[in-house]
Amino acid sequence: MHYSAEILIKRQQVIDVINQLFIQTDNRNWLIVEKCFAAQVQMDMSSLSGREPEMLTPQEITARWDEGLRDLKAIHHQVGNFVVDVHGDDHAHAFCYGTAFHYKPLESGRNTRTFVGSYEFNLERGIDDVWRITSFWFDCKFVDGNADLM
Repeated sequence: MHYSAEILIKRQQVIDVINQLFIQTDNRNWLIVEKCFAAQVQMDMSSLSGREPEMLTPQEITARWDEGLRDLKAIHHQVGNFVVDVHGDDHAHAFCYGTAFHYKPLESGRNTRTFVGSYEFNLERGIDDVWRITSFWFDCKFVDGNADLM
């Protein structure tokens, strides 16, 4: 495949936003996480929650994640195998594999839970030249470890 320098730059910018999302989630830096999202985000975590996809604000997303992750001692997301398609100047779709590790020391020694799956994102580039996530979909392949970690 041959990509122009402009497309390669846009693709890397999209990947950078997604990486920031996961790095800052692991750091629980919710203000930076919120900046990765558009004002409204179509969230689909139905493969885990069973709930229908819904439109959420960045603040609603981070409030849920903060509540759900608060009791964990450590969180680690690892993403890769990015496939990014840029459409015009201001739209992109990204796919990647992802693994999330949750850690909470317990007397039982069953301290970890691992989520394995793939993510799909749609992003738009705003007038400020910043890419933001407009839709987020996680397809969970399996969960391993202590499913009752919380």
